[in-house]
Amino acid sequence: MEANPTFAIYTLGCKLNYSESSAIGQRLVEQGYNKVNFKEKADVYIINTCSVTNEADKECRMVVRNALNASPEAFIAVIGCYAQLKPEEIAKIEGVDIVLGASEKFNIANFLPQTPKGALKNKFTEIHSCEIEHPLEFHSSYSSGERTRSFLKVQDGCDYSCSYCTIPLARGKSRSNTIENVVRDVYEIASKGVKEIVLTGVNLGDFGIINDERKETFFDLVQELENVNVPVRFRISSIEPNLLTDEIIRFISTSEKFVPHFHIPLQSGSNTILKAMRRRYLRELYVERVALIKSLMPHCCIGADVITGFPGETEEFFLETYNFLNELDVSYLHSFTYSERSNTLAAESKDVVPVDVRRKRTKMLRILSEKKLRNFYTQNLGTERVVLFEGHINDGWQYGHTDNYVRVRIPSNEILKNAIYTVRLNSINEEGCVDGKIVDSIIPSETFDFQLSTFN
Repeated sequence: MEANPTFAIYTLGCKLNYSESSAIGQRLVEQGYNKVNFKEKADVYIINTCSVTNEADKECRMVVRNALNASPEAFIAVIGCYAQLKPEEIAKIEGVDIVLGASEKFNIANFLPQTPKGALKNKFTEIHSCEIEHPLEFHSSYSSGERTRSFLKVQDGCDYSCSYCTIPLARGKSRSNTIENVVRDVYEIASKGVKEIVLTGVNLGDFGIINDERKETFFDLVQELENVNVPVRFRISSIEPNLLTDEIIRFISTSEKFVPHFHIPLQSGSNTILKAMRRRYLRELYVERVALIKSLMPHCCIGADVITGFPGETEEFFLETYNFLNELDVSYLHSFTYSERSNTLAAESKDVVPVDVRRKRTKMLRILSEKKLRNFYTQNLGTERVVLFEGHINDGWQYGHTDNYVRVRIPSNEILKNAIYTVRLNSINEEGCVDGKIVDSIIPSETFDFQLSTFN
């Protein structure tokens, strides 16, 4: 009997990509494929790409080469944002058999060789991609394979036009799942024993657009999920400051399901640069959002994205950003060095910041982030927080995150795997996380017992 064909997936980029890779992998399994580790020999290798990094081409080539080293005759499929933006560029990479765009990637089984063994390679690289201006369907997906948490995609695409970003070109217009379908996904995820669901999207706060028409809102979704009867907690992955409304903040401050943690992109602390970036807010609004969060939830963790070296960012404008963040009550920073993206307005600017200057500024912000995170951890010492422990043990330690995103470790114990406990936060250790002591059990590791058929 001939064995089922095998496949492996390698994912680059954001959590949204990881959720989609999981969904694509699950569909292939349902169609008779066997999934293996990417380092193992496989019949088909799928590379889910990202367009955010300026080294997308280099990364893709490296992964293709690694796949062919493991299995020289394997069929290589490249999908994702980079595949949608520059399919011809990918097609020139030696060994790539097919390039699938934003819509086609979800139907990848239709493009794979029909025979599990034998001549799998294409004579010429095929490209299948849609025009991104055309309406795209919403494809529900969530990450699986880890019982502790799952990244649930509820929104895709973006209608914004930030001057540095190619995501709208790679993923198309803003579109969403329905609340009813999201709730159904939540029940399905919870039935697998997952204890935390992270809501993800390209522009998450813009949730609710279906067939180019707003049907629902993100606040509608938040309120509905608060009433879902499953033992999971919800975390919001990232939300634009102009879409993080007062009503959302106030609701989450009293929520029993949503954790006190916001990740709010800033990108710059200079209004001049924010306007050049074509962001939809100024720094004053960001200050208001942080102030309201901290007034209602002093213990809340707040993260911020920042881009350094954007065209026109003088030393004065960068120091404006640095000082703004230094004084702002945020908990950590994700700092990114600006890189030119083809087909963006910013890439046409002649007011270029030297690359070495950009990197120096990024390093400064990363050092600032380390100081802010340690300060946030210090503020939490002596308190008792709810911790979800991970499913693996590392060097005799069990790790987890509090509801407000403090990383905690305690001596390992099998009973802690994928379980939620109240933990007293005692001290910051040599790893930079917090040593804690268990106070009480909240939710044990056993899978919540319910039937999906009961959900109507």
